Amino acid sequence: MQQYLVGLDIGNGSIKAAIGELRREGLALVSFLKFPSAGIRKGVLSDLGDAAQALSPVLAEAKKRSKHAVDYLFLGTASSDLKVHPSVGVVAVSRADYEIYKDDIDRAIQSAQAVNLLPNRMVLHSIIQEYIVDGVHDIKDPLGMVGNRLEVRSLILEVFQPNIKNLMRVPQMLGGEVKDVFLASMADARAVLSKNQKELGVVLINIGFGKTTMCVYEEGKLLHAAVFPVGSANITNDLAIGLRIPVPVAEMVKRSFGSALPREISARDTIDLSRIKEGLKGQVSKKFIAEIIEVRLAEILEFVHNDLKVLGKAGKLPAGAVLVGGGAKIPGAVDVARHELKLSVQIGTPDGSTMIFEDPEIAAELEDPEFTTALGLLMLGREKLGEGRTLPLPGRAFMKKILKIFVP
Repeated sequence: MQQYLVGLDIGNGSIKAAIGELRREGLALVSFLKFPSAGIRKGVLSDLGDAAQALSPVLAEAKKRSKHAVDYLFLGTASSDLKVHPSVGVVAVSRADYEIYKDDIDRAIQSAQAVNLLPNRMVLHSIIQEYIVDGVHDIKDPLGMVGNRLEVRSLILEVFQPNIKNLMRVPQMLGGEVKDVFLASMADARAVLSKNQKELGVVLINIGFGKTTMCVYEEGKLLHAAVFPVGSANITNDLAIGLRIPVPVAEMVKRSFGSALPREISARDTIDLSRIKEGLKGQVSKKFIAEIIEVRLAEILEFVHNDLKVLGKAGKLPAGAVLVGGGAKIPGAVDVARHELKLSVQIGTPDGSTMIFEDPEIAAELEDPEFTTALGLLMLGREKLGEGRTLPLPGRAFMKKILKIFVP
């Protein structure tokens, strides 16, 4: 029987899903889905009914492959209530010969995770950054080493628990089963960042519809993550106000004629609004459109730059910045980011070398930065369940019972 996994990115503007099929030779990427979203605001559920109605066709499409295709869903979260802080766990090595065993490591990890949280807060991820044995730093695996004192330094990522439960409730209402929830920016990093980029130092920025996320890696470790409540929807709203046109029309203008480089556009270039939507009149300047986009995009990236300043990493990340998300597709976004962040900038492209592709069109969709989070969630989900391990297939227990009847 076929076994499917689904990476599910429920965003403010759209819902994206990456569907993978688990095979003996590896994970095959079989489909990307994108449908309009509803009931989500700034990464948080605002209307359960609307969100369920929007998600329904996504899960229905997945079920066309198998009714069990929604049994392994992996969700991403990116609400602005995220808090990131370091934590240290310290234990004494328990054995007389001072050799470090797995139970010593587990005790140190549990000690680092024992943080005081405010009511309704939960630890989404506790990421181990390094082990320290008797003052020796940067140890990746202390198992089998000898020492008196074992420390683990972790990065705690905590969120508002009701937001996670409410987000999980949406697919559960429709018969889906959520196996795990990951921070969306960690999914982005899994999909597009190389080991070398993480080692050198890099900031990954996802400019989504209603929010922008960032995460910073250096020496192979996650240093920081943040969510900002602004995104490409703010650019659309600015265009609607500046051009005095309806928001849906402003979105079409942004997608069809948008650019973040007004200096490269002639002041004579105009757009006839009547060609975009019947009933509208007037000409608008393409240069003016670009000026509006540039200002808002620069403001979004300023949030990122300010966080990098606090970290002491502004202009000091050798691997530069990587852009993903729908906002990264705006022409000139790389140039604006390069100017604002004082870093080299590129559009993130997922590495599909470890995946199986049978349809060339799906391989081509891999280049779309909008699907980065969904693809990363699929990858993280596969790793969470165990690399190289066959997942339990529905009906296997039933088949064992049948065999016991006929085989003595």
